[in-house]
Amino acid sequence: MTETVPAAAARPVDASRAAPTPDEAGFRAWATVRMPALRRKAYLLTGDWHTADDVVQDTLVSIYARWPRLVGRGNPDAYASKVLVTRFLDNRRRPWRRESPIETVPDRWDDAAARSMARVDERDDELAAALATLPTDQRTVVVLRYADDLPLDDVARLLDLPLGTVKSRASRGTHALRAELIRRGHPLAPSAPTDDREADR
Repeated sequence: MTETVPAAAARPVDASRAAPTPDEAGFRAWATVRMPALRRKAYLLTGDWHTADDVVQDTLVSIYARWPRLVGRGNPDAYASKVLVTRFLDNRRRPWRRESPIETVPDRWDDAAARSMARVDERDDELAAALATLPTDQRTVVVLRYADDLPLDDVARLLDLPLGTVKSRASRGTHALRAELIRRGHPLAPSAPTDDREADR
């Protein structure tokens, strides 16, 4: 007699796709999976690891304080992206940075979280340096469009800007970025967008 394997046993759950739970364990699990992408995006925006880590920490403080509500709405990733970009832009607009309280965030991360934070492509150093040559408004759009792979409609909603403005910034930013990557001999230069049609997607 052939024993039937239950579907749940035959298909292990992908932790990165599983819906997070509204408790602290759920927050820790979500943060462990999302931390590398948040940290990379912050680094590409800021061009500095210390500032990037500050931006990510501020973002996590905000998420942790609202975690059960965000899970209930099913949108912690979207909220995290918006908060991270907002924190970055706020920091660019002021010469000093107010320290955020960290008492509400768990003071100890799993080893897996620490290891995942360190996994960043070495080529990002040159990419971040090239992005740093762009004006802040263009850099923000380019990072969201290509590092986050967001459609321009989503970028416009996240930044609360007209779509035409976002398209214009994406077009100018990608042209300037490609020229800078070519100048630096970066391996991504040949695949960087080269014309306005890329910005219309």
